[in-house]
Amino acid sequence: MLQKFSFRQLLVIAFLLIAALLGAASLRALFTLEELTLQSRDSAARSLELSRLAQSLSELSVSMERTSRQSVVLDDRVLRARFADQARETSTLLSNLTKEGLPSVREQQWRSHLQAVDDLLTGPPETALDRERQLAQMFRDLDGINSAIAVQVQKIIQQRNSALEVKLEDSRSHLAQQVGWAIALAVAMALAFGVWFTVPLKRLENAIVGLGENRLDDVITIRGPADLAMVGQRLNWLRLRLVELDADKSRFLRHISHELKTPLASLREGVSLLEDGVAGELNHDQREIAQILRNNTDVLQGQIEALLRFNTAAFEARQLHRQTTDLLQLLEAQVDAQRLQSRARDLTITVIGKATLVELDPEKIGTVVANLLSNAIRYSPPKGVIRIELTTLQRLVHIDIHDQGVGVARADRERIFEPFYRGERQPADAARGSGIGLSIVFEYIAAHGGHIELLPDPVGAHFRIELPHVFKS
Repeated sequence: MLQKFSFRQLLVIAFLLIAALLGAASLRALFTLEELTLQSRDSAARSLELSRLAQSLSELSVSMERTSRQSVVLDDRVLRARFADQARETSTLLSNLTKEGLPSVREQQWRSHLQAVDDLLTGPPETALDRERQLAQMFRDLDGINSAIAVQVQKIIQQRNSALEVKLEDSRSHLAQQVGWAIALAVAMALAFGVWFTVPLKRLENAIVGLGENRLDDVITIRGPADLAMVGQRLNWLRLRLVELDADKSRFLRHISHELKTPLASLREGVSLLEDGVAGELNHDQREIAQILRNNTDVLQGQIEALLRFNTAAFEARQLHRQTTDLLQLLEAQVDAQRLQSRARDLTITVIGKATLVELDPEKIGTVVANLLSNAIRYSPPKGVIRIELTTLQRLVHIDIHDQGVGVARADRERIFEPFYRGERQPADAARGSGIGLSIVFEYIAAHGGHIELLPDPVGAHFRIELPHVFKS
């Protein structure tokens, strides 16, 4: 189902899912914070209301004491009516305090004392002073009850504050857990999507590297988003085209070589017959012309054979048989194989480095080292020094080959690895090469995904081979 979407669409979907997850966590946090804010505001308002009720009860108690005592002394009905109003207000305050959590015992004590005060307001005039003293005692008792109510109110406020703090802490803990889980899940989703997206991209990279290394027998199949799968199909089409072009090139080289060999053999046979005098004795000039023809036919035959060797090498470069190989031993083995040639010129060959295990085709890399070492021996002066250095870097290995020969002319540096190209600086005491040795070296190194270059050196030539994928060292 997901393969119907493009890479861009899946990327947008992944971002939207992660954004939705984080957005939901943020909204949840916002709603929780809003709820806690409202609860805190309500708790503060109720605490203020509770404190106000307690304060009002205390103030009303003082006013009632003054009104009641004046009413008893003066026997004034207006003052009694005012006291009655204050009593009703006090009853309302007590009811509100009870609703806010005040124990009903305190309310009952207050109401019983209030009833006793109300009873003392009426009586004979001669008992007014005695009733006034009793009222004073009653209100002193009420002051104690008011103090107890104030203390109780403070406890209620503290309990509410503590409960609110506990709830705030629980909400903060739950919110932190939710945000933490949301972040962890978002990271996990991002990693999962990243790995899922990386797999087809890695396959594309491997497919492109395979084409670059001429691994044309491996079918390219990319499973994943629609556009990446389409790119995989295009790459597989390109692979098939490369296979066809390579087959056409090989077939063309075989045919042209065969077609050239037949007339060339006839030409060589005719020249031999002329030199043998079959068609009559040749004079000096004619014999010289026949010798020139024979030399050129030999050169042409050598070039045709070199062309076939290069074509074979280019084909074999795609057939790598990698195995874990100690590069140091491989270098030393190639030096030992050409020990006679180096002794004939009294050369000193040193190999510097440590054992390094690499996944490669030992036969083809051995051919590379053999060709470069053969050139170094061929171009080095007698009693010269050839130095081979093996260096291991991070996921790379370098092989540097230095000699003390004539080096490579500046004009030849850009074309040194072209097939059949021979530089201007050739040793006078050696046969002229075919010009395919370094081309074969280049093909074999490129097939391994490596690189070879000619580095500037004040004396002689300096070739560096760079190979990837160090196995272990």
